[in-house]
Amino acid sequence: MYDEIIKLSFQNCLSKLNINEDVDIFFEFPKNPNHGDLSTNIAMQLAGKLKKQPRQIAQEIINTIEYDSNFIEKFEIAGAGFINIKLKPEFYAHSLNKIYSFGDMYGKSEKGKGSKVNVEYVSVNPTGLLHLGHGRNACIGDTIANLYEWMGYDVTREYYFNNAGNQMNNLAKSIYARYRQQLDNPDFPFPEDGYHGDYIKEIAAELIEKHRDKLITDDEDNLTIIRKFGEVWCFGKIKQTLERMSIHQEVYYNEDSLYADGKIKDVIDYFKSNELAYEKDGALWLALSKMGLDDDRVIVKSSGEPTYRLPDIAYHREKFLRGFDILIDIFGSDHIATVPDVLAGVKALGFNPEKVKVYIHQFVTLTENGEQIKMSKRTGKNYTLDDLLDEVGPDVVRFFLLMRGISTHLEFDLGLAREQSEKNPVFYLQYAHARLCSIFDIAEQKGINLNKDIDFNLLQHEAEIKLIKQLMNLPASIETACNKGEPQILADYLRELAAAFHVFYHECRILDAGANLCNARLALAKVTQIAMKNGLLILGISAPKRM
Repeated sequence: MYDEIIKLSFQNCLSKLNINEDVDIFFEFPKNPNHGDLSTNIAMQLAGKLKKQPRQIAQEIINTIEYDSNFIEKFEIAGAGFINIKLKPEFYAHSLNKIYSFGDMYGKSEKGKGSKVNVEYVSVNPTGLLHLGHGRNACIGDTIANLYEWMGYDVTREYYFNNAGNQMNNLAKSIYARYRQQLDNPDFPFPEDGYHGDYIKEIAAELIEKHRDKLITDDEDNLTIIRKFGEVWCFGKIKQTLERMSIHQEVYYNEDSLYADGKIKDVIDYFKSNELAYEKDGALWLALSKMGLDDDRVIVKSSGEPTYRLPDIAYHREKFLRGFDILIDIFGSDHIATVPDVLAGVKALGFNPEKVKVYIHQFVTLTENGEQIKMSKRTGKNYTLDDLLDEVGPDVVRFFLLMRGISTHLEFDLGLAREQSEKNPVFYLQYAHARLCSIFDIAEQKGINLNKDIDFNLLQHEAEIKLIKQLMNLPASIETACNKGEPQILADYLRELAAAFHVFYHECRILDAGANLCNARLALAKVTQIAMKNGLLILGISAPKRM
């Protein structure tokens, strides 16, 4: 692997040049073959710190670096100071042999070993069904958790919700109105701020089936029963939908417990005692202007109701106290305004806000033939996440919700999602995996087995080298996707891997290539199968053996 061979050469070179700057030596495979086989911008990274021209630094590195001539042919300076590296075929044989030795674990890392990560995502209050925006949040959060696990971190997947407050009262009143309409009074008034979805009618029907007319009056005791019934029903549906996408979370943290356990009061008392909170116009204000922000914000309204900032600050404090080293929040873009305030509050409480990583995703629009659609042709209603899962399946839903950068608006192309061919990007990847599996099925039928005596130096065809290059990029793709919180980096990698495999498959005969070359190509196919399977696994998508 180039991390072990070439990176070490560069690190030793920088030491000899007495360059001790903290920089990450990053390599990439250039698209243009005229730019070498590998390229690094290390000289440009060092230019500002060393106050030298990048090309001068690059020349000093080339003049000093010691390298294994069995693997490296030459170094060249290009452009503003890139160092391009020309590799020998033996380098790829060595790298593939190393990859092959990892077996099914290829792509896994222990870089995060010993660190605890909390990933909080979905976090929908139990007042309704999941929609497409919730689905994007769920898929991003679950995949980021997978990425951290593959990097060796100890990951806790968490769901934060609130089953108290006015929204739950509105849920109870909405169910009660539909209950009365279905039970004895079709003209019973529906609350102006009620929940209008058809699911409320479903809950009311089940309420009648279980309680009949025992809840006919809207006294507080009955509304409490109805509210709890609605909460359990909604949470059950939410969990069922997440289960359909293979999303499981270990911790369900109730916001209301922050009040019941006195943790909100602890935070308020701390801010007050440190003159970071004050009362004005009957409300409690957080003195964010003392914490480096422009404006102070209300954290408890004059009515006594807290704003979102207060429980969010208290919740993050609890996560730090639970011993997590990294806190990851997956939010929709409607939360962006409160993030700086919460982080300032966390810092004021004595915790490091740099350990909190907040990923904001944009909204999802459902389109077909280039036009936005809101109603399901199948149901005649607004699309829920379950409707979409029913129509195109969990693999397609997950991949489509992951295949664009989270900071960009996502257009979910329903027409493309319905495609049962390689035009559909997730099927394209799954077909590649299935084709890889079929190679070994046919080999078994012909009595051809992959043996351990593999001569990887036989793999020198252009299509073989390109495929090996792609395979070498898997660990870096996983690490970059993890560090940036961008699952689409891995999705893009898998598309490039599948494309390289298809070229290899069509240009290089495998099973009738002659015993030794056949064995080497089977080994290359095996590694490609593992890389594709592991990448799909991280994205939460199945890797079928047949399609």
